Amino acid sequence: METVNLKINNIPVEVPKGYTILQAAKMANIEIPTLCYLKDINCIGACRVCMVEAKQNGRPMRGLLAACVYPAEEGMEVFTNTPAVIKSRKTTIELLLSTHHKKCLSCVRNNNCELQKLALEYGIDEDRFMTEDPIYDIDDQSPYIVRDNNKCVNCMRCVAACKNVQTVSVIGAIKRGFQVHVGSAFDKSLDDSPCVGCGQCIVSCPVGALTEKPQEDKVWDAIADPDKEVIFFTAPSIKATLGESFGMPIGTNVEGKMAAAVRRLGEGVKIFNMDFTADLTILEEANELIQRIQTGGTLPMFTSCCPGWVKFVEHYYPDFIPNLSTCKSPQAMFGAVLKGYYAQKNGIDPNKLFVVSVIPCTAKKFECTRPQLRSGDGDYDDVDVALTTRELARMIRRAHIDFADLAEEDYDAPFNKASGGGVIFGATGGVLEAALRTAARTLDGDFKKVDFEEVRGPEEIRTVTYEVAGIKINVAVTSGLGNARKLLEKIKSGEADYQMVEIMACPGGCINGGGQPLQSDSVRNYVDYKALRSKALYDQDKNSEFRCSDESPVVKMVYDEFFEAPGKEKAHKYLHTSYVPRGNKMK
Repeated sequence: METVNLKINNIPVEVPKGYTILQAAKMANIEIPTLCYLKDINCIGACRVCMVEAKQNGRPMRGLLAACVYPAEEGMEVFTNTPAVIKSRKTTIELLLSTHHKKCLSCVRNNNCELQKLALEYGIDEDRFMTEDPIYDIDDQSPYIVRDNNKCVNCMRCVAACKNVQTVSVIGAIKRGFQVHVGSAFDKSLDDSPCVGCGQCIVSCPVGALTEKPQEDKVWDAIADPDKEVIFFTAPSIKATLGESFGMPIGTNVEGKMAAAVRRLGEGVKIFNMDFTADLTILEEANELIQRIQTGGTLPMFTSCCPGWVKFVEHYYPDFIPNLSTCKSPQAMFGAVLKGYYAQKNGIDPNKLFVVSVIPCTAKKFECTRPQLRSGDGDYDDVDVALTTRELARMIRRAHIDFADLAEEDYDAPFNKASGGGVIFGATGGVLEAALRTAARTLDGDFKKVDFEEVRGPEEIRTVTYEVAGIKINVAVTSGLGNARKLLEKIKSGEADYQMVEIMACPGGCINGGGQPLQSDSVRNYVDYKALRSKALYDQDKNSEFRCSDESPVVKMVYDEFFEAPGKEKAHKYLHTSYVPRGNKMK
């Protein structure tokens, strides 16, 4: 490997040729501040916060250099904190603040904002440049994302995430100069675009210009309503991420503390384990896959538990709608179980149940509004509110609960147990691996393999062939809609032939969902946080009493008492759904 040698703040450093000054500085344990840069997403040198001084052959190089895009060169001397550099950064930040609506006290990014952090570090006077602020209408028409361009710093990270990573491109730069801003085509609301709701724009934004549609107040109101029975259930990945909101190390499993915290939000609040309906999804999905293989049904069968991915198919690849599994997502299944089986068994009017899912995802907020997921002849939504991990953290803080000091508690019965197969739903490849465990056992009762490690990992597209009971099963896994598009095009062209395909809209799966805790740029750029979060789930799976979804005693209970068996008429009524082509409109 060819390398270059340079000095950064007089520290010698050797780096691979092609590294930028920013990367070289990190190797010397020197962090250069950035704002528009985001590893693997955005590298355009637009914000000018990462400027440095440099010499070549002992002579000053002309002007300041943008460290995120300028390549490290042999013999270069770089200086990251000279008076000229500090003055430049300070002026840049002051200019950004001059048009930034500084509503810090009420902003959800308060104390977790990259611009606020830089302003504090550089001792910024926020009113040095007084301008006539542009005023933008807040776009809160969609059911899952609020866009406030009054806080936007035009870093274009959200645009890059939407275009380069997700290949959806529903937002971009509009107008020029002082009037430039981020928006949808023709400055329409995001609600009028073919947005899939993945929320990757939110987790890419360094400030509070993009947030989830907040619904905590609806939950507080329900908790205070004596006529409502409030039930929470938490998605598999939440246990591996919620702790980050309370200063715990990335990848800390806080399942027991989370159950204890939710129970303390109000009198009579229950908390169930959504890993149970992940198991339920697997039994229905594995049964559906086997039926399709044995009866010549539409193949490959696509997983359907990710609403961002489902919406992507409905908008951009409607010809593939028949390939989607008809299984509802674990969120939707749990809503149906609670307002169907649970309500009937306990003599509760479904309208008195207020069902709250805690999810890693903003697209789940849209899923709650789908008319195909309404029960009681369309009388009510199965899930009333979907809260992101961030929203649950805000509720816990508002209740002044000392999360880190809580003793661990279990979920409420009867939906408190699940298999390891349900746990790993939160990581890319987890759904397919769980389905393979159960499908293989169903086809071959003596099949011993439990860990399908070949479908795990960060590779863009993972393909494997397994042989079970004399049947060859070709499978594929990917995450991130840009990768999904590549895979779909291969299937469409006939280049690839699979029986089952798992796709998650967010890169890395639910552990990196648009509703997960927001990590600082220094973490996102230099720490493999997705791997740390995933490890927490695989560790729990490895230590689970039951590894396969069909072993779950809770799943067996609901089939014995209500659904009869996977694929039966009653199970299909409550646990399956349909999809619609959407064209270029969101609704």
